[in-house]
Amino acid sequence: MAIINSVFKTAQYNLMQTAERIGLEENLLRKLAVPKEKIEQRLTPLLSNGKLANIEIYIVRHNDTLGPSKGGIRMTSSVSMEEVVGLSMEMTWKTSLMGVPFGGGKTGIRFAPETVNSTDKEVIIRSVARSAKRHFGPELYIPAPDMGTNETDMGHIRDCISYSEGTSITRGCFVTGKPIILGGIAGRRQATGRGVVYTTVAACKKLGLNIQGLKVAIQGFGNVGSEAAIEFHNQGAKIIAVSDASGMLFNDKGLDIGRLCQHAKSNRGLISSFSGAESASREEFFGVLCDCLVPAAAGSQITADNVSKIKAKIISEGANAPTTPEADEVLNDNGIFVIPDILCNGGGVFVSYLEYIQETQHEQMTESQVKTRLYEKMTSCFDDVYNYAHDKKATMRKASMDLAVGRVVAGIKARGLLP
Repeated sequence: MAIINSVFKTAQYNLMQTAERIGLEENLLRKLAVPKEKIEQRLTPLLSNGKLANIEIYIVRHNDTLGPSKGGIRMTSSVSMEEVVGLSMEMTWKTSLMGVPFGGGKTGIRFAPETVNSTDKEVIIRSVARSAKRHFGPELYIPAPDMGTNETDMGHIRDCISYSEGTSITRGCFVTGKPIILGGIAGRRQATGRGVVYTTVAACKKLGLNIQGLKVAIQGFGNVGSEAAIEFHNQGAKIIAVSDASGMLFNDKGLDIGRLCQHAKSNRGLISSFSGAESASREEFFGVLCDCLVPAAAGSQITADNVSKIKAKIISEGANAPTTPEADEVLNDNGIFVIPDILCNGGGVFVSYLEYIQETQHEQMTESQVKTRLYEKMTSCFDDVYNYAHDKKATMRKASMDLAVGRVVAGIKARGLLP
C-alpha cells in the first residue's frame, strides 16, 4: 500500500475499497469519486490597519443526491482545495449514515484567524458571506462552524445575507451553528463531543467495559475535545491525558476537567501551564496507557509511524479522517475497536439538522429535547453499524462505509441517471 497521509487520499481510498466490496458499477463510482461542484474565489477585504487581506476561498459540493449539501466553514492558514474536497466527501457519507436529508459539502477560508482581532475577523467573514452568497442556501448548501470559525461568525453570515436581501431573517435556514438568540439551537456546540461519548458508551456495552472509571485520553482540546471531556466526566469516565498544540497533560487519577476548561478559556484555548497534572510533549500522547483514545484534532494523526505505540482498547474518532489506511490495518490486526469518524463525530451534523428543521418550522427545541434525540440517534446508528459489521464479519469502518455509500447509491438510482 502506498503511503496515504491526507484527508483527500484517505477519503478516496475508503471509497475505492467500499466500491470493490459492494460491487459498485463503474458509472456510479465515477459520480461519487469527484465532487459535483468546486468553486475557488479570491478576496481582498480592507482591514483596520489600512492593508488589504489576501484570502482564498474554496467551496465544494460533493454530492446532493439525498438533499442540499451540508458542511462546515474551515478557516486556517493551511486549508487547501484538496483538503476541502476530501472533507466534503466525508460529509456525504456522514449525512447518509446519520440518516439526515443532506449531502456533503465543505468550505475553506485560507487565512489564519489568530492573526487578526475580532473586528477584522468580522470584516473577513462578511466579505466571504457576500462573495459566496450565490453558493449558499437552504436548498443548495448549508454551512456551519468548523476549525477557526464559531457561532459568532455564523451569526454574522446570517445577518449579512438577510441584510443583502432587505429582510429581517433569511429565507429558510442558510446557516447552522448560529447563536441561539438568532435562531440557533440549544446544544449545537456540544453536539459533536457528546456524540463521541454516546457512541463510546454504546461500544463499551458491546465490549463488556464499564464507562464508570474508563480511562480516556483526548488529543485536541478545542470544541470537540473539550465538550467530549466534559461529557465523559459526566458519565463517570476519567480523563487521564489531554494534548493540544501547546503540549500534553497527564494524571492517571484523572484531570480536573472543570478547572482545565476554565484554564483553557483564559489561556487562549491552550492547556499549557495547567497545574495539577504532569506536563509532557505532545509527541508522547499516543503512548499513553488508556482504555479509550479520542483523536479530536486534525486529520491524519494516527499514522504508520505512531500506531504501534497505541495501547487503547477503543479508538473514538472525534476528528475527520484522523487515521490513515496503513494505521487502520495495524489497529485492526491488534484487535483495537475503532469507532469511525463518519459515525463517531456525526452528532454535530444531526443537531445541525434539528436546527435546520427548527428554523424552517419556526419553533424552538429545549436542550433536554436535543440531548435525548441526539442520544437516541447516535445509539441507533451505532447499533446499525455494529450489527452490519457482525453479520458481514467486517470492521466498523467498512460497515459504516458500506451502509453510507449504499444509501447514496440507492438515492442516485431512485432519482435516475438522466439529467
